[in-house]
Amino acid sequence: MTHLRRCVELAQEAWHAGDFPFGSVLVASDGTVLAEERNREVTTADETRHPEFELARWAAAHLTAQERRDATVYTSGEHCPMCAAAHAWVGLGRIVYAASSEQLASWRAGMGIAPSPVKPLPITAIAPGVIVAGPVPELEEPMRELHHRIRRSSFQSGQEQ
Repeated sequence: MTHLRRCVELAQEAWHAGDFPFGSVLVASDGTVLAEERNREVTTADETRHPEFELARWAAAHLTAQERRDATVYTSGEHCPMCAAAHAWVGLGRIVYAASSEQLASWRAGMGIAPSPVKPLPITAIAPGVIVAGPVPELEEPMRELHHRIRRSSFQSGQEQ
């Protein structure tokens, strides 16, 4: 739960920086944190700057194939199809997420926010060989609250997100 709580903190950091609230941590088989990242889509004007995708890139550049297989990605939100594909192509191990894509889509719909331009599919629909755990009920409320801040802040600034 420690690594997932860190993911929520990274998601909060992303939101405070002006990005969408997502954060991820890459952990070695011995529990050592190898890398962490937060969402940077808005601040870099690059919609591919998801933290899960960044960790896959980092792992490909810094870890052996065996180290990647043995690692776990902890993340605040279930991987989107792009990130699930990157995860599988790089050969990373298990994924543990706090909130599911289904939850996120439901929260967005409930707030009147347009759906994602990419269909929210479960990780295993994209990367069937990856072991996945989540969502984590204890972290649903903090994640829901972070995503509800998007809508409140967009009304305050007059922007739609």
